[in-house]
Amino acid sequence: MRTAEKVIISTAVTGSVNVPSQSDALPVGPDDIVAAAIEAAHAGSAIIHLHARHDDGRPAWETEVWERIVPPILDEVDVVLNLSTGGSSQMTMDQRLAGAYRFSPELASMNMGTMNFVYSGIADRVRSWKHDWEEPYVRGTYSAPFINTFDRIEHTLRELGEKGGTRFEFECYDIGHLYSLAYFVDKGLVTAPLMIQGVFGILGGIGAHHENLDHMVAIADKLFGDDYQFSAFAAGRDQMQFATHSAWLGGHVRVGLEDSLWIGKGRLADSNAQQVAKIRAVVEDLGKPIATPDDARQMLGLKGLAGVTR
Repeated sequence: MRTAEKVIISTAVTGSVNVPSQSDALPVGPDDIVAAAIEAAHAGSAIIHLHARHDDGRPAWETEVWERIVPPILDEVDVVLNLSTGGSSQMTMDQRLAGAYRFSPELASMNMGTMNFVYSGIADRVRSWKHDWEEPYVRGTYSAPFINTFDRIEHTLRELGEKGGTRFEFECYDIGHLYSLAYFVDKGLVTAPLMIQGVFGILGGIGAHHENLDHMVAIADKLFGDDYQFSAFAAGRDQMQFATHSAWLGGHVRVGLEDSLWIGKGRLADSNAQQVAKIRAVVEDLGKPIATPDDARQMLGLKGLAGVTR
């Protein structure tokens, strides 16, 4: 791993997992997502990871929804936008890629394999639903895997990467995903510097144990040497501990209400920006400076805002 001289804070402001009934703070429509992204950027987040949602919170893929999100953010703040290509397990491949095709972003997420991605347990914790779509949506993940086969990964690398200059945040939910990434490096479809995002605590992926984080970095070192930057996050209550661990190892951090709705034990977060402020204080207490968006662009070899379609 190339040790980070400055720590990149990424914020995943809404995602497609958590649902409105869990927290009033979760951004549930384009206007909310824009406001959350701008606040997180002002708080110190160099990268904003984006999913689209309709006004009732349903995961969205339609270009017109993305157009209500991306330009208003870039009109207000200098930030690297990392658009999801994962969407949700209920979307087709074309739907998952619609936003990235429209905007050719500097950065896009890439889930490194097909997997069980289960969050049906949310239904057991919600006592009152705000919308009819929520309960069947989360329960459906118990029987519907997230599909990202090698041909789909290659298609995305070629269409967004080779043709559009977008680089990728490679989301690795297990050790095998690192080896899948190594395959595409060997094939010449992925070049350094790599951005590897270790993901822990998702039911169906690697567990949120700190030994697993150390092991993932050790295997990535064997496979990629100094050709990669590393970041890590854990879902739910382990979010801040894993971000701190990642920074301590010399990596970057990710927070956001996509990954955890909490700011402390038994306390729901008020906003994404509150989580950014908390991890920023932790990183600075470790004696590490916070990366600006331009720092992130330099470290990750990004094309810059001029290459984003507006």
